[in-house]
Amino acid sequence: MPTKTYHIGVEATMEIIGGKWKSIILCHLRHHTMRTGELARAIPQISQKMLTQQLRELEAANIVSRHVYKQVPPRVDYSLTDYGESLSGILHELCVWGEDNIDRRQAAGEEISLMSRDDV
Repeated sequence: MPTKTYHIGVEATMEIIGGKWKSIILCHLRHHTMRTGELARAIPQISQKMLTQQLRELEAANIVSRHVYKQVPPRVDYSLTDYGESLSGILHELCVWGEDNIDRRQAAGEEISLMSRDDV
């Protein structure tokens, strides 16, 4: 197998958490373990298919842990692994930057709202 080369470290980071949905999913999981349905309600714009795909990719990267309970109906929980927890600081900073950006845009007269602020 040829050697994989990154030009800067953020390339390796974005390979794992890049895209529209992964960082949003991870921000929700930073606060607590969640079931698929809870994540879907927290991120109403994501389709079930995309949510499942993103969770599987994060699980394959050892960022998210999937716990299946042997019960009827089946119950599946998702949480951050210890490795995934190492992203908490970065995710918090992204949330704070976004909040500050929204505040600046509101101050400039843009009609924009934020449903919740990061409390971690």
